[in-house]
Amino acid sequence: MTAYGKTAAPVAPPGSHRTARRGFALLGTVQATLVFTLASLAVPLPRIADEFGLDQGRSILLSAAYGLTFAGLLLLGGRLADRYGARRALTAGLLLFAAASALAPLAPGYAALLGARFAQGAGAALVAPAAMGALRVLYPEPAAHGRAMGTWGGLSVLGATAGNLLSGAITAAASWRASFAVPVAVALAALFLAPRLLPATPRGADRALDLPGALLATAGIVLASTGLVLTDARPWGSAPVLVPLLGGLALLAGFARAERRTADPLLPPDFLRDRRRLLGLTAIALTAAGTATVFVLLSLDLQRQRGYSAALTSAAFVPFAAALLGAGRCAGPLLGRYGPGRVTAAGLGAAGAGLALLAAGAELPYAYGLLPGLLLLPAGGALSFAGAAVLATEQVPADRAGLAGGVLNTAMELGPTVLFAALLTLGGSAAPLAAAAALFAALALLTARLAT
Repeated sequence: MTAYGKTAAPVAPPGSHRTARRGFALLGTVQATLVFTLASLAVPLPRIADEFGLDQGRSILLSAAYGLTFAGLLLLGGRLADRYGARRALTAGLLLFAAASALAPLAPGYAALLGARFAQGAGAALVAPAAMGALRVLYPEPAAHGRAMGTWGGLSVLGATAGNLLSGAITAAASWRASFAVPVAVALAALFLAPRLLPATPRGADRALDLPGALLATAGIVLASTGLVLTDARPWGSAPVLVPLLGGLALLAGFARAERRTADPLLPPDFLRDRRRLLGLTAIALTAAGTATVFVLLSLDLQRQRGYSAALTSAAFVPFAAALLGAGRCAGPLLGRYGPGRVTAAGLGAAGAGLALLAAGAELPYAYGLLPGLLLLPAGGALSFAGAAVLATEQVPADRAGLAGGVLNTAMELGPTVLFAALLTLGGSAAPLAAAAALFAALALLTARLAT
């Protein structure tokens, strides 16, 4: 009997299913909100830049600040969740996330808003892996955990979509500052509900935290990502790009070397040797990158080239959200019938076809130029995320649940940063989308061959 068979054993004794569902709903809302917060500045960014008088470089850094600390601290966040218990780590992360989200709309200028975004990302880096650790406690039986992860995989795309849709609508109706009410409200509600809906999680083994590894990983990811982000405003050969990029890569090389020599490493080398896990993480990174690329390029194109307002730009993505929700509902049954490898491969193929349609229709009217791709891309992306999340976390022992959450979310955060910077060098909108479509097709074929 496979882990996805229809006759799998119950998750827990009778009477606990409702508690598990409620706990999952809480954790899923938190996860979607973390990604909502990442995407929430994309549409209102031009207004923020006008209000604070920002040039392109500072605008890009403001947009990326949350993701930089989020990605940079995730591995440490995962280890903290495994060591101190998922619910404790979740509570600590939510407190920081809520405080930073409350301070952001009060920012009188660029520096204060930038600091708040960095702090939001640090809180999110502790919340995300802790949420996955708590999910493992809610669904300890492998079959049930696999089905839960299938649903979990689509929450990130849902959060990103909601961030683009709601931030535009809120900005048009009130102000960009009002969009921060969403993460504040969700974080406060989660702090209240977590002790009631989530079981207490015991402390893990009293292992060393590998602080040197954490410092190398965090500094390397932040520096390299900063260099990549700045390629949108600076040439690749310029000092503002090369210095942080090369410095970050050197630190990451040092991190990889140190992890092989440390008795209790932050990221055990054997964790990434599993072929199916590596394919799942790659699919997560690529799917997140493709979705983010479409949001950024189309948001800019619709507002700057076609004259759309912020509200109309958000409305243009409503079909995207509808297709995402529809495909997300189908992901669980498809995983049960075909397994995560086939679902991931099919999702990557469909998403790649959607990107190809968007590239072909970049200069055409919305109804028949962009709309077909905006329906096919999220449908494929939802399936890809769902299957890949299962591939990336199956057979992970309970004492590494936080680590798995940290690595999965790191892939999701770094994918857009790395790929988007590379695609921007192609110029325009059609060429980057076409190149992304080719990458999706190649990974779909590889996944179908190696993970099914």
